[in-house]
Amino acid sequence: MVKVAEVMHRGASWVDPNAPLADIAERMEKEDIGAVPVGEDDRLIGMVTDRDIAVRAFAEKSDPLQLTARDVMSEPIIFCTANENLEDAVRIMERKQVRRLPVIDENRRMVGMLSLGDVAASAPASLAGETLQAVSAHHA
Repeated sequence: MVKVAEVMHRGASWVDPNAPLADIAERMEKEDIGAVPVGEDDRLIGMVTDRDIAVRAFAEKSDPLQLTARDVMSEPIIFCTANENLEDAVRIMERKQVRRLPVIDENRRMVGMLSLGDVAASAPASLAGETLQAVSAHHA
């Protein structure tokens, strides 16, 4: 059985909830990522996705340059564990219809990110296809 730790992106880091949206968007572009976890007091509290920035920052008629991670982040945080079976993590992604999951270790420290791309590259084709279809279903 393949474990999440074998396929996740290692070294993911989070941003402070007071981080300006402009800085988060710049980081996303520079690192070619679509989601940044938000942490406070040594724990994950939310996630800012490119969609959160595009939809929440502009839909509320606020000045996006004045907004922070806390203003647009998705919560509660959905995550998986590094020693979890990949198939179980995939089921979380399907059930919650998310494309990315922060990965925590046994000490509840973030150690990586699991994305649909990681699943597609490492899981059996049938599981990867099923996951992509399930996660994307609400966008059809």
